[in-house]
Amino acid sequence: MMTTAGEGEELTAPDAKITVRISGKHTGGAYELFEVDAPRGEAAPPHRTPWPKAYYVLHGRMAVLLDGELHDLSPGDAITIAPNAPHTFTVHTPSVQFLAFAVGDVMGAFFRDLSANGLEALERHGVTLGVRP
Repeated sequence: MMTTAGEGEELTAPDAKITVRISGKHTGGAYELFEVDAPRGEAAPPHRTPWPKAYYVLHGRMAVLLDGELHDLSPGDAITIAPNAPHTFTVHTPSVQFLAFAVGDVMGAFFRDLSANGLEALERHGVTLGVRP
C-alpha cells in the first residue's frame, strides 16, 4: 500500500485536520499512520486514550503536555505516549504538521467516529477527559 502527497482519507477533529496515510486495514490491524495539521492554539483538553502512539513533527512547533511534564517539539522531534497517559498539545506557530503513529487499528476508528459524530465519540472509544485515571 502506498499513498502519495495529497492522498489519503481526510477527517476533521475539533482541533485538527487528519489525513489517514496508512490505514489499519492495510496492515492487518498492526498499526496506522496519520498526518495531522493543527492551527495555532490549544488542542483538546488533557485526555487519555487506551492505545499507545507516537508523534513526529514535520513542521512548526508544538508543546506536548504529557503526564504533567511539558515537552517542546520542533521539526525532527518525536515523542511517545503510553496508553492511558494524560496528554494534550498546544501549537506555538501558525500551524504544525506532525505524523501520529498508533499501534493497532483503534485510533483510526476513533478519528472516523469523531469526524462524523463529534465529541460523543469519546466514550465509545475509551477516551477520557482529565488527568485522573
